[in-house]
Amino acid sequence: MGEVTKRPAPRAAVILTPAAEQRIADLMAKAPEDAIGVKLSTPRRGCSGLAYSVDYVTDETAFDEKIETPGGTFYIDGASVLYLVGSTMDWVEDDFTAGFVFTNPNAKGACGCGESFMV
Repeated sequence: MGEVTKRPAPRAAVILTPAAEQRIADLMAKAPEDAIGVKLSTPRRGCSGLAYSVDYVTDETAFDEKIETPGGTFYIDGASVLYLVGSTMDWVEDDFTAGFVFTNPNAKGACGCGESFMV
């Protein structure tokens, strides 16, 4: 019999801060009844080409990455994973704005308003 080799658990493509996980929990607490989680994708838009988008999802897609959080399931669009590997997603609120903030080592530049990025 061969020796069993244990592999380390795969690292998530995106690291979620505790604030981001809490925001996912808040979103899922008021989600539409058919929502199974929230999904991060990078649709083409903005001055630099790609933007971050977080939306409710109602069904799993085969190649999406799935991250279980205490407040609900977080999906990453399979086609977007390459643009996001190693990123950190945070939730930031101040007196003027509230939103997810991304630290993405793959981004080669971003537009001035921070709405989009390029790889």
